[in-house]
Order: sequence, then structure tokens, then C-alpha cells
Amino acid sequence: MPTTTDLEQLLRGVSLRVTRPRVAVLSVVHEHPHADTDSIIGHVREGLGDVSHQAVYDVLRALTTSGLVRRIQPMGSVARYETRVGDNHHHVVCRSCGRIADIDCAVGEAPCLDASDDHGFTIDEAEIIYWGVCPGCSAVSS
Repeated sequence: MPTTTDLEQLLRGVSLRVTRPRVAVLSVVHEHPHADTDSIIGHVREGLGDVSHQAVYDVLRALTTSGLVRRIQPMGSVARYETRVGDNHHHVVCRSCGRIADIDCAVGEAPCLDASDDHGFTIDEAEIIYWGVCPGCSAVSS
């Protein structure tokens, strides 16, 4: 986990002012990958005390816009946030409990990564979400 100093340097590196809420939100997203906004708000409040919903939403928007945080929203789910940015990784989502895990980018022959018709776009990323049932939910249903 990055230290407070590391987080402050990340913020300065993308020309964001260092504030307690920004450091707290970035720290929570590092500690809890794929957390939703309500969870992030709860964890931030544990550390800072009273912080408004709007302040956390504003921080998440600034962190996402700056590229420090990635926002994902699997179908039927609320937005989730992660700090694993800068690579083309994918996600697997449990249909039962909603748990999300990272999956490295597919390698080798993967026709779904090459669009059949790019419509003139220069494609630099493919977002793929795998769906299934996690081990914990599989054990319960057996």
C-alpha cells in the first residue's frame, strides 16, 4: 500500500492540489479495489470523520479525470473504482454476490480483441467483462 507521501506525490504528479479528502479517497480506493461509492464514503469517514457525499463524489470525479483512478460499471451494478490504471486489464464478476476480480489482458489468439469492423476508429483498448459464479457462491449452491 502506498504511504501518505506516495499518495501526495501522485496527486501533485497530475497537478491536483493535495487535500485531506483527496488523500483519504485515493488511499481507500488503493486499499479496497472495486469499491462502490457508498463503501468509499464509509471508509473515508472512518478516517476523517464527517465528509459529505458530494465531496467524495467530487474527489472521485477529479481522480478519474486525472487518470489516477479507473471507474468501472458492470451491467446491473453501481459504479466501482480502482487504482489499477494504465494497463488493459479486464474483470470477472460473480452473478450471485457481485464480487469483482481483475483479469490480465487476454493474450494470444483472441478474436474478440480485434474488432471485425473498427469503423475508422484507432482502437487502443478493449473492455471485457467475464461473468460467472465465484468459488464462495459455488460452494454455497452445491
